[in-house]
Amino acid sequence: MPRIGVVLSGCGVMDGSEIHESVLTLLALSKAKAEAVCMAPNSDQLHVINHLTGVETQEKRNILVESARIARGKIRDIKEVQAGDVDALIFPGGYGAAKNLCTFAVDGTDCKVHPEVARLVREVHQAGKPIGAICIAPALVAKIFEGSGVGLTIGKDRSTADQLERLGSRHHECGVNEIWVDADHKIVTTPAYMLAQNVAEAWQGIEKLVNEILRLVQNPVRAGRPLS
Repeated sequence: MPRIGVVLSGCGVMDGSEIHESVLTLLALSKAKAEAVCMAPNSDQLHVINHLTGVETQEKRNILVESARIARGKIRDIKEVQAGDVDALIFPGGYGAAKNLCTFAVDGTDCKVHPEVARLVREVHQAGKPIGAICIAPALVAKIFEGSGVGLTIGKDRSTADQLERLGSRHHECGVNEIWVDADHKIVTTPAYMLAQNVAEAWQGIEKLVNEILRLVQNPVRAGRPLS
């Protein structure tokens, strides 16, 4: 049974992982008879947003603790995960991917990626294993592999696409039900709630992404093309 790492960034679209995208990823993996290995950094969130009002609160919350809500408590600290523990990685979206896993939402192309996230992504890539990124999560992939020409999509948002292209990525417009596959780098992306108007629309691309990741797992190569 393939073991697929699912990297979470909190719990809630405004300050953590997009819950629909996260659960749909877990559902698609379960339907495909793959094991999800949930993980998250053991660090504080950038901030906490009241999802009823959209207003920032003065609370402090931990990314790993909040992510455990989605994972039903079965989750690992990402610093304890090595490339050999998983066959692939998938990053659901939500602003947490751009606030907690990296700082793209605040710093744009000057963003920094959480060091343990960057480490594991590079290890997985060097091992020739695929990486999936959903919604805004391709931004952290673009930053980790800055200047490498990796192909990806965040849908049709031109202003965000321009920033990713300034990082040296090749952006491709895609519809909500589509994925973009960079076969050379084994990176798969889909827009999900960058375009989706409802959970059913988000499901279309996420299921395709998960199935493509699993297809790539079943057709391994010795090593991925190094991206530096």
